[in-house]
Amino acid sequence: MAVHKVYIEDFEESDYHIIAIHTSLEDYRLAYFLNRDLAVFLSKSDEDVHIQTKEGETFFARFTFDDQDNYILWDLVQNKNEVEGTENNAVQDLFSNSDNTFASSAYLLPEYKKVDFFLKIENAEKEIQIEEIVSKINKIDGVSMVYNIDLQKIKSKNNLIF
Repeated sequence: MAVHKVYIEDFEESDYHIIAIHTSLEDYRLAYFLNRDLAVFLSKSDEDVHIQTKEGETFFARFTFDDQDNYILWDLVQNKNEVEGTENNAVQDLFSNSDNTFASSAYLLPEYKKVDFFLKIENAEKEIQIEEIVSKINKIDGVSMVYNIDLQKIKSKNNLIF
């Protein structure tokens, strides 16, 4: 009997683009400026992006726009969020009945910790010009840096499935 091997790389297609945005703007303000300058209609999604980390679980804010005319899906997702957890004191002392709460940072893509937001554009191979979009985003007041991310350099691609 012959053995057939199927490699995942044969089926893996990059049908999306990821644009990193460094900004001091709040998520709703950035979505407003992107709507104005890119002629899209990003709106707050009811379903945030859920990620489970070793510290706990967290949800990242998400703004979406489904361009049904061009079959393009736009997602603006924050990269950094706080995870709150509690730890019990194992030592019997004056504060043994109290639980300590701690907060740590969680990242959607941990290899890009300095990025504030990601703009994910799906199903847009020929319809849009990424360089033009990056140029328009870079002109927004409050945005300090914008660049396209090479999908081969992303280690945690599973976090981008939403």
